[in-house]
Amino acid sequence: MNAALRMNLLLGALLLGAAILSRAVAPGVKMSDQRPSFSLETAIPQAFGEWRLDTSIVPLQVDPETQSRLNKIYNQTLSRTYVNARGERVMLSIAYGGDQSDNMSVHKPEVCYAAQGFQVERDEYGELASPYGQLPVKRLLAVTGNRSEPITYWITVGNKISKVGLQQRLEQLRYGLTGTVADAMLFRVSNIDTDLPHAYQLQANFVNSLLASMPPAQRSRLIGTPPG
Repeated sequence: MNAALRMNLLLGALLLGAAILSRAVAPGVKMSDQRPSFSLETAIPQAFGEWRLDTSIVPLQVDPETQSRLNKIYNQTLSRTYVNARGERVMLSIAYGGDQSDNMSVHKPEVCYAAQGFQVERDEYGELASPYGQLPVKRLLAVTGNRSEPITYWITVGNKISKVGLQQRLEQLRYGLTGTVADAMLFRVSNIDTDLPHAYQLQANFVNSLLASMPPAQRSRLIGTPPG
C-alpha cells in the first residue's frame, strides 16, 4: 500500500469518525436561524462597476427532475447574466442552503455540467486574488460541441470560504462538533470563451467588481469573514 493511499484511508477514517461523533453530540442548531435574513435577489445588484444585467442569455439550466431536487435542498438560488460595454458576458449562479450537508455536492458544477452532457476537460484548484484575501477556488472547463465554457467557483461554509473537498468537509464537521448545523453558499461564474487566461481573468475582474459593490455584511455571506 503506497503512502498516498494510506493517507487517503486515514483521512477517510477520521472523517467517518468525526461525522459519527458529530451526529451523536450535536443538537443541530441551525446557523441560518441565528443570522439576519438574506435575500440573494436583493443583495446581488443588477448593475455594478462596468457590468449590467443582460436578460437575453440565461446561465446553464438543469433538467426539471434535477431542478425539483435542488428546490428541496436549497433555500435560495440565483442565475443571471451580466454584460459590459465591450459586449463581454459573465454568467453568475449562486445557491444557498441553510443546512450544509452532503446534498451540496449535488449542485457542484462538475456534477451539474456532466449531467447536462458536457465534458469537464479541466478541473483544478486555484486562487482568486481579491482585496479581501486570496479566495480558494476551483476552475473548470466544460465543453460540448462548439461551446467552451470556463468556470470558476467556490463554496462558503458558515463564516469561512473553504477549499472545495476535504477542507470544506472538515469545516462542516467542525461546526457539527460545536452543535451547529452550518449554512453554505455555492458561488459560480462562467463565460463562453476558448482563451482560458482571458476568461479566468475576466471572471476575476467581475467577481472583484461585484464584491466591491456590496456592503461588508452582505459580502461576507459570499466569501466569509476575512481572518482578523
